[in-house]
Amino acid sequence: MYNEIDLHKININSNPPTEEPSRQYYFMAKCRGWVKDFEEQNGRTPTACVTTFGCQMNARDSEKLLGILEAIGFSPTDSEQADFVIYNTCTVRDNANQRVYGRLGVLKRYKKANPRMKVALCGCMMQETTVIEKLKKSYSFIDLIFGTHNIYKFAELLCTSFETERMLIDIWKDTDKIVEDLPVERKYPYKSGINIMFGCNNFCSYCIVPYVRGRERSREPGEIIREIERLVAEGVVEVMLLGQNVNSYGKNLDKPITFAELLREVEKIEGLKRIRFMTSHPKDLSEELIEVIKQSKKICRHLHLPLQSGSTRILERMNRRYTKEQYIELAERIRREIPDMAITTDIIVGFPGETEEDLEETLDVVRKVKYDNAFTFIYSKRTGTPAAAMADQVPEEQVKRGFDRLLKLVQDTAREQVAKYQGQVMEALIEEVAEERQSDDSAVPLVTGRLSNNTIVHVPGDASLIGKIVPVSLDECHGFYYIGHCVLDKKDAE
Repeated sequence: MYNEIDLHKININSNPPTEEPSRQYYFMAKCRGWVKDFEEQNGRTPTACVTTFGCQMNARDSEKLLGILEAIGFSPTDSEQADFVIYNTCTVRDNANQRVYGRLGVLKRYKKANPRMKVALCGCMMQETTVIEKLKKSYSFIDLIFGTHNIYKFAELLCTSFETERMLIDIWKDTDKIVEDLPVERKYPYKSGINIMFGCNNFCSYCIVPYVRGRERSREPGEIIREIERLVAEGVVEVMLLGQNVNSYGKNLDKPITFAELLREVEKIEGLKRIRFMTSHPKDLSEELIEVIKQSKKICRHLHLPLQSGSTRILERMNRRYTKEQYIELAERIRREIPDMAITTDIIVGFPGETEEDLEETLDVVRKVKYDNAFTFIYSKRTGTPAAAMADQVPEEQVKRGFDRLLKLVQDTAREQVAKYQGQVMEALIEEVAEERQSDDSAVPLVTGRLSNNTIVHVPGDASLIGKIVPVSLDECHGFYYIGHCVLDKKDAE
């Protein structure tokens, strides 16, 4: 839809439509008046900087924000001294909040030098009441604040913000509304994220996400398929299906559908080469899904399967709803059914009540599963979650010792897993010009590719290869990535 609408033809003197997304296109057209005034007064186009904190769902939301800003008439920039700056925030860990507060101190100086500058905040951090109160008290220079549930209203909120001098705050507690078909400015022309669902119903005791993202809401499969078909027509060869827990996709639809069934439909799309997805909750990963991946020629051989802890006792306190033994059995079944599957994970160290024995249980799982990569985190207390109120917080020294042990083990395991591909020829999607250079000839340019299993490889080549899938030989393993070469000439690439 967004490719078919001419904003110049929208009558902004009429009442705004009540239906979405037509209502937002009305306000985009209206915002163009502000841009025109800016250009007449300053002799240039206003600039906009969108900064993303957090997950891939936030990154996808930021592409929508930038798409709307460009449709209105802003020119994108990476400089935070822009005329409009928006932070799309994350609040999974407290240090994410602190990073935002730190950057706001810098923006305050920029706005003092440029009073016409507009500053906006959105995303998960904005769903916290204590954050809003702090922003109102200590960061009164902010112009616009909105949350995760009404991001589709960005154009409407922006229009209102242009018309007022006061701070505009629009936070919804929850919603069942999903609005797509808005402008998107993709970061990569050859791959894209696709939101297939929003929110989370799991309420892990350490996690703030269900409180700030709301309950699970799935998009209709037909809408997802049509969006991917449009992307493929624009040159996209790889999609990433996104959700807090994609394995529970479709349960709340009027006509329920499983995630495995959705994947079958996505695979039928002609021209689409690769399908990725994240994140998968172990408790919901079905036999049907394993079979669909096994039979698929397009679903990438990479599964992110968060463990969080290897101790059944701690898993119960985390409200993860599986045991150590169930997790290991699931991982072994996946390896057995799909031998070339790379498994990555998330692990938290220092959860309240964790003992040395609990940590040993986690290390045991790492040794048995042999992860291809693992994201390791020190437990971060999040106000408002059950875990934050637990009395038996782990001493900092104990946490640090445990974290260092875990980090060494997962790095050693990952190196072993990645090294086993040496000498093989595998297909890589070339994504960008590499910063790396051949050690024996620094003048040889390299490009960076990503294998189906998510391993990175650098091969000789230039920008003309970007977005193409090419067979590459994995010649030298350098810990977590490879140096290799294309088996075919550039003209033979897909």
